Amino acid sequence: MSEDKDFLGSEPIGKLLLKLAVPTVAAQVINMLYNIVDRIYIGHIPDIGAMALTGVGVCMPLIMIVSAFAALVGNGGAPRASIFMGKGDHASAEKTLGNCFTLQIIISVVLTAVLLLWNRDFLMMFGASENTIDYAVDYMNIYAIGTIFVQLTLGMNAFITAQGFAKTGMLSVLIGAVANIILDPIFIFGFHMDVVGAALATIISQAISCAWVLIFLFGKKTILRIRRCYLGLKAKIILPSLSLGLSMFIIQASESVISICFNSSLLRYGNDIAVGAMTILTSVMQFAMLPLQGLGQGAQPIISYNYGARNGKRVKDAFWLLLKASLCYSCLLWVCVMLFPQVFAALFTSNAALVDFTKPALRVYMACLLLFGIQMACQMTFNSLGNAKASILVAVMRKFVLLIPLIYIMPLIFTSNQTMAVYMAEPVADFLAVTFTAVLFTFQFKKAMAEITDGTPKDTKKTV
Repeated sequence: MSEDKDFLGSEPIGKLLLKLAVPTVAAQVINMLYNIVDRIYIGHIPDIGAMALTGVGVCMPLIMIVSAFAALVGNGGAPRASIFMGKGDHASAEKTLGNCFTLQIIISVVLTAVLLLWNRDFLMMFGASENTIDYAVDYMNIYAIGTIFVQLTLGMNAFITAQGFAKTGMLSVLIGAVANIILDPIFIFGFHMDVVGAALATIISQAISCAWVLIFLFGKKTILRIRRCYLGLKAKIILPSLSLGLSMFIIQASESVISICFNSSLLRYGNDIAVGAMTILTSVMQFAMLPLQGLGQGAQPIISYNYGARNGKRVKDAFWLLLKASLCYSCLLWVCVMLFPQVFAALFTSNAALVDFTKPALRVYMACLLLFGIQMACQMTFNSLGNAKASILVAVMRKFVLLIPLIYIMPLIFTSNQTMAVYMAEPVADFLAVTFTAVLFTFQFKKAMAEITDGTPKDTKKTV
């Protein structure tokens, strides 16, 4: 693939999207297994499974923050690198890669220190109770040590995919996921390490993935290479990348704030089972979110490269194909959840009471999932076009303007079952957010296509 550097601008869109999206969707599904497999095994630990699952679920906001910082740098820098490649500006693309690599190392060191010093305080704030805090702290203490592996694997892998090396990007994640699936039962059950074993298996697996990613980006097969001369941070390189990545950061990091809101409301109107169910609900939501992000990441190099090359027809064709594929997936998963909620619930726990509680909650929480393909296709296309403002706006609208207030408003309206009313905030926010995003995208996409006709795409007029 590296022999034809213009393949993103010449191969048929359908064939190209299939070639890039299948590995990126697979990579996201595999990446999802890191945390999902942990929760499945933990939920089935004899005697303590339900409480341990709830404790580890409380860790998810912190884990999402770590991933969010990787997205801030990687998902911001990678589309800009693709746009520069489309313009034929190879040096600026490599400068972007080098600066993002340096920044992720700095962020990793800071995050590790913060998590080791204050994770107990954060976990209590995120909804841990006296029954679950010890499990949460045991997991997080180990996970924090592997922060740098998570950062570099997720963030730098975006640059592999952005060049069109989707299969290599998928293998980066697959190697670690397979290691995690093998190591989890060995550490959890074989060595009787419980949640500590799950965390240890995860960071070892991430370290293996990290090694694979860096070997590729420092090697000879890549188009863009990490070079020592481009590692020094420069504001004109890194700030536009952070601006573009901010929307993905908000999407992922806001999960921590939302978890606080959900868990505090659920503890107020329910109990530990309601919080444990929330862990399962967010896990199932990942079945929707991550593959949809994978589809968007598969389309990103095509859209970004051709936007940089001012080929409007290929940009439009790639978007419409992305939208159709995203809608098909979100509708299919919605049907599965509505028909078989007990199957999804039973994946994560053998506790009968928790399964029974989760079944109706899943149907409520995922009620508007079928429309979510529209949200993610538009969101990822905003990023691919380098439209930081619109991307940030739709992220803030869904999470902060709509969802957080609704978490507190819905139980006041539906007083007969206030616990379910808390879960109901999600589909109501999703419906309103999709409507807003679709309207905004219609106008912004026309504007972007006009810019291609008039001249060089916005925000990348100057080399860096």
